[in-house]
Amino acid sequence: MMQEFPGTPAWRKEMRSTLIEARQAIPVAARQQADAHLSERLDTLLGDVDGKTISLYWPFRGEPDLRKWAADCRDRGARLALPAVVAKAHPLEFRAWQQGDKLEKGVWNIPVPPQGADVVAPDIVLAPVVGLDANNFRLGYGGGFFDRTIADLRSKGHRPQVIGVGYTQQRMDTIHPHEFDIAMDEGVLVDAL
Repeated sequence: MMQEFPGTPAWRKEMRSTLIEARQAIPVAARQQADAHLSERLDTLLGDVDGKTISLYWPFRGEPDLRKWAADCRDRGARLALPAVVAKAHPLEFRAWQQGDKLEKGVWNIPVPPQGADVVAPDIVLAPVVGLDANNFRLGYGGGFFDRTIADLRSKGHRPQVIGVGYTQQRMDTIHPHEFDIAMDEGVLVDAL
């Protein structure tokens, strides 16, 4: 096999595959314990969430499951949202959501609030990472949705706090960022082993 140069599309694809496989290999019990620790770290970082809109995500392929933490935030006065893919190469849409709301299958069959749900501008965006580097650049699934969305929000004068979340096993020295990659404001990774 030919060695790929860091930062190239083939290198990123290989890194994604390796990191996702490693994340999915973490035992469920270890992930659940790590998710509780991640929730505590987010509480410390964010403080009072009353009146804030938090966009989380529906966990996919071994990502941290923060739905219980989000429900606790809602109980403390936060409003919740889930990101939805509207179209390929377009920014995500943040749709209001709370436990019990009807969901439909989105891209990759990830549950999302249906079209027509209230579209909101989040104050806090949690972005699951495939990899996260020392400068808080996020390696995602390759669609560029989060980068495109953050750029779009900022161009409209809205600057939510964007936090990359995951496990320490996903830490990278660098993702070799490209010009369109946008660093997260914070990175919160916890050990899952």
